[in-house]
Amino acid sequence: MQNRTRQVQHSTPTTPIDAGQADEALRRSVAADIGPRAEGVVYDNASGTFKVLAVVTDPSEARRILRRRAAQFAIEIMDIFTGERDYTCTVWTGSDRVRQAVTV
Repeated sequence: MQNRTRQVQHSTPTTPIDAGQADEALRRSVAADIGPRAEGVVYDNASGTFKVLAVVTDPSEARRILRRRAAQFAIEIMDIFTGERDYTCTVWTGSDRVRQAVTV
């Protein structure tokens, strides 16, 4: 008969992150996902050329607009060539390019 010993894994304790730190980390992540898109900015990517009409950063409102349970933001855009309006929650990537910035 074999002697079977039980192995116990010990994990190193982690420092808990308080709610304020988690909220700040999420805010920074959402800001990075939105990128330079602000009301009035014109940008393009492989899908077309768009003007930003509004940026919604309230997660509950973004979820309602997009009908997505995990949405953190929604961006109302208008296709420059067709005039079609829509909402998106795509993240800003290296293939997105600002064509016209907004001066404040």
